[in-house]
Amino acid sequence: MRYGVFVVIMHPSSWAPGLLLFAVSGTVLAQTPQPPAPTLSTPAPRTARVAAVPTTGRILDATTKEPLPGATIVFPDLRQATTSGPDGSFRFANLPQGRFLMQVRFIGYNTFVKTVDTGTGQPLEVALATAATEIGQVVVTGVSASTEMRRSPVPTSVVDHNQLNQAASTNAIDAIAHTPGLAQITTGAAISKPVIRGLGSNRVITLNNGAKQEGQQWGDEHGIEIDEYAIDRAEIIKGPGSLLYGSDGMAGVVNFLAPDPVEEGKVLGSVAANYQTNNHLQGYSLMNAGNLNGFNWLVRGSGKIAGSYRNRYDGRVYNSGFRELDGNGYVGLNKSWGYSHLTFNSFNQQLGLVEGERDEETGQFLKLVNVGGDAVAEVPVTDQDLRGYDLDVPQQQVNHLRIGTDNNFILGQSRLTVNVGWQQNLRREFGDVLAPKDPSLFFQLRTLDYAARYFLPEMSGWSTTFGLSGMRQENVNKGVEFLIPAYRLFDGGVFAVTKKTFGNLDLSGGLRYDLRRITADALYLDPDTEQPVGSGEGEQKFGGFTSNFRNVSGSLGGAYNLTEKLLLKANVSRGFRAPNIAELGSNGIHEGTIRYELGDPGLKAETSLQFDGGVSYSTDHISLSLDAFRNQIQNYVFPERLEDAVSEEGDPIFKYTQGTARLAGGEATLDIHPHPLDWLHFENSFSMVRAQQLNQPEGQQYLPFIPADRLQSTVRVNFRKVGNSRLGNLYARAGVEHTFAQNRFFSAFETETRTPGYTLVNLGLGSDVVNAQAKTLFSLYLTANNLFDVGYQSHLSRLKYAAYNVSNGRRGVFNMGRNVSLKLVVPLAFN
Repeated sequence: MRYGVFVVIMHPSSWAPGLLLFAVSGTVLAQTPQPPAPTLSTPAPRTARVAAVPTTGRILDATTKEPLPGATIVFPDLRQATTSGPDGSFRFANLPQGRFLMQVRFIGYNTFVKTVDTGTGQPLEVALATAATEIGQVVVTGVSASTEMRRSPVPTSVVDHNQLNQAASTNAIDAIAHTPGLAQITTGAAISKPVIRGLGSNRVITLNNGAKQEGQQWGDEHGIEIDEYAIDRAEIIKGPGSLLYGSDGMAGVVNFLAPDPVEEGKVLGSVAANYQTNNHLQGYSLMNAGNLNGFNWLVRGSGKIAGSYRNRYDGRVYNSGFRELDGNGYVGLNKSWGYSHLTFNSFNQQLGLVEGERDEETGQFLKLVNVGGDAVAEVPVTDQDLRGYDLDVPQQQVNHLRIGTDNNFILGQSRLTVNVGWQQNLRREFGDVLAPKDPSLFFQLRTLDYAARYFLPEMSGWSTTFGLSGMRQENVNKGVEFLIPAYRLFDGGVFAVTKKTFGNLDLSGGLRYDLRRITADALYLDPDTEQPVGSGEGEQKFGGFTSNFRNVSGSLGGAYNLTEKLLLKANVSRGFRAPNIAELGSNGIHEGTIRYELGDPGLKAETSLQFDGGVSYSTDHISLSLDAFRNQIQNYVFPERLEDAVSEEGDPIFKYTQGTARLAGGEATLDIHPHPLDWLHFENSFSMVRAQQLNQPEGQQYLPFIPADRLQSTVRVNFRKVGNSRLGNLYARAGVEHTFAQNRFFSAFETETRTPGYTLVNLGLGSDVVNAQAKTLFSLYLTANNLFDVGYQSHLSRLKYAAYNVSNGRRGVFNMGRNVSLKLVVPLAFN
């Protein structure tokens, strides 16, 4: 069977006609005048050639015609970038010849995006208009190649480098969690999992610079193993990403992207430092990058350390600190034939696990201590236990290593990308105070992942891509406790996507076929020692099984410019997700979720049908967008508590089951920027999700762990220059974030409880400090989150269900209180 799958993957010709027919079958032609675009002087398009011809041009102000030095010019699909000189000129010496998307960015101006022909040898002239609001964002996720965000029918958000710098966060997901439509399941400050429109865990694919991140995604208390400091921007696809990425992309995709490549002939670097007052977090990062004669590299080392966080109701939260040490980067060649990079990522973290047990008389946190021999006692924590950066048991140690190749080859008029990676995820959990250095749970997950895309020459305006992707995965239990069985997973899929512009209509669509096989090993334990034995010598812990899942996914949508200011979008897509190993085979105490879990190997694959519609309207004074969705999921998998059932240790027992789910909702954003006061913005967003299980009794009709409605409003001012001072790109913002009460929850069997609403006030201030030549010496970012130290619990916090606190009459552990962050970034340049 495995050889048969590979034959299908490696020979796409047999299914190509059918896939292409599906993609083009829904074409609707409409012709209205094109909206005006920034000026670009360039001859007519030409077909691709291989020999290198220098690509040159100038960047100008559209109104004054003055040159704009320091503008960034990027070809995303070629991984090449440069900046304009003092006279606004730029030059690429080694770009492949062909038609590629070019993006020009400059602070204070609208981003310019256009497909250009790099083979003409004629200089390009780009005139940038002063920005009223940010437009022209480019996305590389969720389409066949890089595209302008407004031309993509799938709802997409981009969190750029400036937004990341201006945020105070404790991990990678926390840094983007304020994006409309995105939320996070948290277990303290170190652990966050993305939730897109009410769906999380294995329903969201996380990409690290375009490559699938394969850790222990099945666990809600397992964070994302990505260095926060290595992220230049994040792209969030809010809708099924199954078309390009296969199973697990039902809710969407989060792609964390590295910085743009350094321009030819430059060597640079940066030093970053961050301190946060709430948990005394210290973060440091050092980066070096260069590009000499096409040989380019980027190397980064980062570290974090944090103590126990605090809030007004719990004080310091015992054992909520963490430590992190990361290294990542790439080395490779960028030439006229394309590029080839060797990438590496190493993520290493130790973190405490908050159990939240309380003294019944005082409400103090409790901890287990060794009182001699094999005796263990539960005692209240001391003030010393809450200070400093020490970690106690239970705790986790996570080590994630990925080595991969990222290749892009220009083949005449076509292009081929090939990505192959090897990942190892080691996750140890230490929970025995008598043997604190011996892991109780120990998972060793190894993954070989691959992806290839072949971009056909443009034919009659159609841009078509064929591809394949998949992985081979093996997970081994090396601890003395067992939650999931050892397993092997094989996954493969083939797809085709196409897109074309008909006047003001951008149409895109495609099809994909997937196969996934999961084989789990049986395990028998000695009833006295709880250690593995032969099948005839002990009690069965896990039963061996093999599960096969097949699926066809598809997507079809369009974006239509009704007028110069009004844009309409619509998309229909079918998603797919195979059950994960925990849902199929778990049998044990899941410490992070404070429950005993039972899997079901008979679960079927989830399939979804999602409709998306959107409208955006932009003028010199306002920008308004509305995005709505309706998603129906067959065989939706969720953990249901078994009534009156508890484990031997007293933990509630949950069993994975299935039903039919329906989710609907959307996001609305309004940005008021009164012209000519382009430095002033009043930004607002509202997100909502309604999620139900159909044909269910009272208390079971709502899906568990659905984010509450959220309203965010921010007043922001930006000044590119501040008189004759040495301050540049000065900004200040004041925001209010109101999360409404969540009264729609899975109340049966005390699975969930109601969560009250809360309002947080956040402030921010920052600036570049420049020299006489307007070169940035360093940048400072000051942020205050939860300024008034509001005590609150997120509905998606796992700690909400910890023990009752008799001292304040509240159950569970609360989220982080007031937190002031100071961040310093120093750019470095080398001759």
